Amino acid sequence: MSEFDAIFVGAGHNSLACAAHLALKGWKIGVFERNETIGGAVRTSEYTLPGFRHDFGAMNLSLFAGSAFHRKYANELKSHGLEFAPVADCFASAFPDGKWFGVSNDLEKTASRLAAFSAADAATWRKLVGAFPGEAEHLFRLLGSPMSARALAGTGWNLWRKKGLAGALDTARLLLSSPRAWLEENFETPHVRTTLAAWGMHLDFAPDIAGGAVFPYLESMANQSFGMVLGKGGADTIIRALAGMVKAAGGQITTGADVAEITVSGGKATGVRLASGETHVATKAVIAGVAPKALTGKLLPNGSGDAGFDAAMQTFRHAPGTMMIHLAMDDLPDWSAGAELRQFAYVHLAPSLDAMSRTYQQAIAGLLPDQPVLVVGQPTAVDPSRAPEGKHVLWVQVRMLPAEILGDAAGKIAPAPWDAVKDAYAERVLDVIGNYAPGLRQKILGSSAIFSPLDLERENPNLVGGDQICGSHHLAQNFLFRPARGLARWNTPISNLYLTGAATWPGAGTGAGSGFMLAQQLGGN
Repeated sequence: MSEFDAIFVGAGHNSLACAAHLALKGWKIGVFERNETIGGAVRTSEYTLPGFRHDFGAMNLSLFAGSAFHRKYANELKSHGLEFAPVADCFASAFPDGKWFGVSNDLEKTASRLAAFSAADAATWRKLVGAFPGEAEHLFRLLGSPMSARALAGTGWNLWRKKGLAGALDTARLLLSSPRAWLEENFETPHVRTTLAAWGMHLDFAPDIAGGAVFPYLESMANQSFGMVLGKGGADTIIRALAGMVKAAGGQITTGADVAEITVSGGKATGVRLASGETHVATKAVIAGVAPKALTGKLLPNGSGDAGFDAAMQTFRHAPGTMMIHLAMDDLPDWSAGAELRQFAYVHLAPSLDAMSRTYQQAIAGLLPDQPVLVVGQPTAVDPSRAPEGKHVLWVQVRMLPAEILGDAAGKIAPAPWDAVKDAYAERVLDVIGNYAPGLRQKILGSSAIFSPLDLERENPNLVGGDQICGSHHLAQNFLFRPARGLARWNTPISNLYLTGAATWPGAGTGAGSGFMLAQQLGGN
């Protein structure tokens, strides 16, 4: 038995950021991870062939690069090997009519592409980019602050003081709008609207869901203004750097250590019991980087003692599932819409707003979508170090999918568990990509690595049903309601027990906001 100031259940990037900050504040830290590899969904491995490094889940590290944690600890992270690969050509969409649109961090390039569709849209884009620094100040302050009365009052006051009542209401309206509403108000070209709306599908915001507009807005404006960054050699560069910080400050990280129970005495978390039977004591905090249902369903076998809390954790809503397909490639896809698409970090394949809405509804209804929304990542276009010389990796994210298959919208795949149908559905995905990039299959080397929604959950139990964002971000489960009303400050009814991770405020992404804000709350700035 060991005694720590704080024990962490799970070693995702939020937990590691929290652990690193507290360790540097002098806390004795113990991190226990069930898998043999730390990082949660931020992992990189040779899933296909030797020398081909694939990001398991997260690929885009822009949120981490721009995070408060990175601003504070950039030197320490760099000393432990953190290295970014900057992206100039950020994201694009290809369309069935042979057209494409993409956003690069060169304003003239993007505006020229827009002007080819619509002079009015190009003018709107320039106007939005010019106004972005002022708008971003308030949005990033909101998304980077605790959900406390004091923080919200400060954000609201600053917004009102700088923008006035009308301007403040405009910002509030953006936060409440659906992607379709915002896009149709601002752009006349369907291709442009669809390209930007695809960012909503990276979370669980189909075009007509309220509260989703802010994500296409922020991603498009931030990519235009700052570009994007990937991890040099793989997204796990941030995990290795964070782990290095924890260990250098005296923290202990143990892998292959499944936490079976969080021990509680007198309404206070006192430590953990591992599946092996080992017990460890925590004198100040137990911090669980787990999905809410796992907290009260597994780690607290007798519940929290608060029926309302236990019910909220068990009714926490997850987003639709995802499939990941990793390919070792002899070359990048030959996009029929234009060779310039080979330069982009992401190429989205989603024909229209209506197609995205239909795909989302099919997944929610338990159907395999007939036309999946695809995010095709081309990391080696940016970072050649991830593959042998002249070769490439392709990172394919399939959104949205049902956790449990009740039918097939195309009527071709019989309902069955994911293990039985994932290969057939992956063929549908490759067919879609092949429609935009003929000859794709001839470029694939070795076998594809296919992770169904069920496989993703097996690899990381926080990805419930293949939900890569660990919980819906719809308005009823975001801001003050993430993960539930009264729990947005990572607190639980049990003293010294806290939740962190994507299920908590400020939600999904690689920004480590949840872990860092909790660490500051516990250990000071």
